[in-house]
Amino acid sequence: MQGLEPQMRGGHCPALFFRVLFIMDKQQLRYLQEKLEYEFKDPALLRTALTHSSYANENKKKGITSNERLEFLGDSVLGMTVALLIYEKNPNMPGGQMTRLRAELVCERSLSSLALALGLGVYLLLGHGERKSGGQERPSILADAVEAVLAALYLDGGFAPVERLITKHMGQRATLPKFENTDYKTSLQEIIQEKSGQSLNYLITDVSGPDHMKSYAVEVRLNGAFLGSGTGKSKKEAEQSAARAAKANISKQK
Repeated sequence: MQGLEPQMRGGHCPALFFRVLFIMDKQQLRYLQEKLEYEFKDPALLRTALTHSSYANENKKKGITSNERLEFLGDSVLGMTVALLIYEKNPNMPGGQMTRLRAELVCERSLSSLALALGLGVYLLLGHGERKSGGQERPSILADAVEAVLAALYLDGGFAPVERLITKHMGQRATLPKFENTDYKTSLQEIIQEKSGQSLNYLITDVSGPDHMKSYAVEVRLNGAFLGSGTGKSKKEAEQSAARAAKANISKQK
């Protein structure tokens, strides 16, 4: 692996990054880069992408950075890449259908499936409690890690390695004329937008459980009126559950 010595980023000491990088066996990083079909010029980026906040919190004194900032960037990198893929492969697909297809491809279920295909879970650095509770297999953690890895690929090599990875794993699904739409939030929004002046809001009503195994309860309200509720292991999952319930309630009223 070339360029093992990390560069200074964001004011962090290179020595700290060097120690963090070697927590994971160098051969494992090589294996993952082979799966990604890309060799990092700055392996520290990939290392950070694999570092969950639970691990970073347990090692604050070591100056270890979590993958949360990369996850933020990766969300946009993923959205742009998938949008371009759909646009190029479906010249006659209406905009509304492209929006629904993009939502399906970038949802938590789709990203966690990509993480499983890459075997990403075994490379993640998790806190003791998170790993003990099976965090390396939790869909929300895997999906977030995929976004972080995509951001690392983009920062290190531009859009090319991202496009190559996404096309390989999502290209066929991006051309399907029909697909199972499980993005209930988007489909609910489309129903609500049929009438003007509508305001749809999601409210977290309860958060329970320990940090490594939280459960969220969410209500969706239309113009302040209750429309549906749901629960999930992440905010996104709970919101999707609430949107699904709201759609069912709307169907009953018709």
